[in-house]
Amino acid sequence: MSEATKTLIWDMPTRLFHWLLAGGFLIAAFIALVLGDDSRLFPYHAIIGLIIGLMVLMRLIWGLVGSRYARFSSFAFDSNEVVAYVKGILRGESRHYIGHNPAGAWAIFAMLFLLVGLTITGLLLSFGNELVKDIHELFANVMVLVVALHILGVIVHVVRHRENIVASMVHGKKAVDAEAGIQSPHFIATIVFCAVCVSWSYGLFSNYDATSQTTKLPIVGLTVQLGEIEDHGKTDKHYRDHDDD
Repeated sequence: MSEATKTLIWDMPTRLFHWLLAGGFLIAAFIALVLGDDSRLFPYHAIIGLIIGLMVLMRLIWGLVGSRYARFSSFAFDSNEVVAYVKGILRGESRHYIGHNPAGAWAIFAMLFLLVGLTITGLLLSFGNELVKDIHELFANVMVLVVALHILGVIVHVVRHRENIVASMVHGKKAVDAEAGIQSPHFIATIVFCAVCVSWSYGLFSNYDATSQTTKLPIVGLTVQLGEIEDHGKTDKHYRDHDDD
């Protein structure tokens, strides 16, 4: 194996976020779109959504202070670069990028935007604001479309450049010059990311009440409705802090 094939490009927090997001969104989408909101598993769709929301918040922070290719500044391509990249693919002349390519970068920004929208509208729904239900579903449907396009783009990239970028997002390495790589996989940041996610997830699941289909947000202390609200008068008390607890 040559030195170039051992070059670390993707740090561990970025890789971990990528795969946890992929798995979490797949499960949440399956529950919502296949099983439906009448399923007894639907509250878990909401819990996973809350976990993804926290993960996205941490990814946004990491996009500002993380390693070279994790930072948004490294793949903030303008529209002209995206168009040129897509045209290059169609002509079989697409340029190779060490980090994210322009099309992939825009897909990432779109997904992050949609995930923020899904989290906010999901929370509003949990507090009884049914007016945002259509917006939440729109965000979800567009997210599915963007994910599908992103997967298609990965396939095209693998075929066109004969580079297994799926594996690269597992071990973090690419076949590039050593000078282009990053110096550290950022173990400490990974531990912090895991600790926060596990603590948040544990709190959401342990606070889950199957009878009322509610859970309490860790640290914040707000109780949120996870299932369909059929009796608004009965469940209004779940939208407030339980001062008597």
